[in-house]
Amino acid sequence: MSSPVEQQKKEEGKKNTFTVIDNRTGKSFEIPITNETVKSIDFRQFKEQQSDFGTMIYDPGYYNTAVCKSQITYIDGDRGILEYRGYPIEELAEKSSFLEVGYLLIYGDLPNREQLNVWQTKIMNHTFIHENLISMMKGFRYDAHPMGMLISTMSAMSTFYPDANPSLAGVDIYKNKQLMNKQIFRILGKLPTIAACAYRHRIGRPYNDPLNTFTYTENFLYMLDRLSETNYKPHPTLTRALDKLFIIHADHELNCSTATMRQISSTLVDPYTAVAGAASALYGPLHGGATEAVLRMLEAIGTVENIPNFLSLVKQKKQRLMGFGHRVYKSYDPRAKILKKVTQEIFDLLGMNPLMKIAVELERLALSDSYFIDRQLYPNVDFYSGIIYKSMGFPTDMFPVLFSIPRAAGWLAHWVEGLSDPELRIFRPRQVYLGRRGLTYAPLESRQASPQNEKLVSFSSGFDRRRDVSEVLYSFDESCAIPKTATGSKNQLSASIEQSFGEKLSL
Repeated sequence: MSSPVEQQKKEEGKKNTFTVIDNRTGKSFEIPITNETVKSIDFRQFKEQQSDFGTMIYDPGYYNTAVCKSQITYIDGDRGILEYRGYPIEELAEKSSFLEVGYLLIYGDLPNREQLNVWQTKIMNHTFIHENLISMMKGFRYDAHPMGMLISTMSAMSTFYPDANPSLAGVDIYKNKQLMNKQIFRILGKLPTIAACAYRHRIGRPYNDPLNTFTYTENFLYMLDRLSETNYKPHPTLTRALDKLFIIHADHELNCSTATMRQISSTLVDPYTAVAGAASALYGPLHGGATEAVLRMLEAIGTVENIPNFLSLVKQKKQRLMGFGHRVYKSYDPRAKILKKVTQEIFDLLGMNPLMKIAVELERLALSDSYFIDRQLYPNVDFYSGIIYKSMGFPTDMFPVLFSIPRAAGWLAHWVEGLSDPELRIFRPRQVYLGRRGLTYAPLESRQASPQNEKLVSFSSGFDRRRDVSEVLYSFDESCAIPKTATGSKNQLSASIEQSFGEKLSL
């Protein structure tokens, strides 16, 4: 066994590089390794001919590609570790408030009492939204999806603050930290108000103004639920439960929506547009919409007795097990552990949701089955969050909205970090082109029918079908814009119309 001195000399003599041989040319290349990464641009030198573009790294879905350096969130998926700025998520959820965690994510440290007071005051003073925005929201259909309303309203906010738009006020405006902070206060302050207005719109009730003497989550629940009471106050258990949910959803490294935030921000666009784009990514059923799929699955299972048969169908790939497995975690999602405790707090107050019995038994049976253990399929954050939100009385279409509010803190943390990165470049992924080249252009009259015409088939509404069976079929005569029959001659109706027009014009 080597002595400590020998081991140290061995480490000092070790080169932190890869030596790669291009078997096409026999050339050898030395690729530097930094922080366990290599630069993909270093592979451009691998080419057969000097005129070649060079070798690219092909990584669909960015499974193993780092696009930035960050100090915000650390994840060890194999060991089930999630940390914000070095603090374990379990400790933050137990001891901190959401606004404390938001400060930590954006500015790098937990605030002291004075900093926290200023931070909370600044955000709560920006909870009111412009009356024109309220009018715009009231113009949505009565059944508009709350997430669609939130995304549209956030995007519209960019038009209310032209001084915060680099396209109008100059690309360097966010070198001014005070201006950057102003946008952070606005977005974090106004998002709960927009979300509450979308919810009230959905249920047909008048919007509530914020009450800034409440805490962040307390104010949000107040705007959701107050009717005509002058002294309405949300239950502290619900307020604290929602605060914990907000904390664990605040950031999760470069998930799809956060990567979207980084990509859009790399163009130096205003943060309102970037947040709207990130929220749009979160809207998808494979991201923020996954929780609803879990609820549908549990409702479809129906009873505890049906679980074994359901798991059997999952193994046969005839059903999907939603809420299990994760792109990053190969063990139990630490956020799911926290949520499992929060569910009990909610049930003690509001009563047991019948879906919870199915969920607990489903988890027990799945985690005692080698099929799921071998595939590292453990419950993720989506598995319990939907049950909690459902038990708290939220409709399923509010779930992605509830994710967006806290995740905005993470998005803004990445916005700040990204703009301060000296290596920031506009995101521009490469592609592997596999299409045709060198085709000869054919005039319109000589082109052959293509199977691609089938792509023009679309869904037909009842209105379309009613018109299709009622109208005379015709093609289109570009020369005079008069309907013609399939044989090319004008039908009698068209001819008579044309003739009558001519008669009227000749008078």
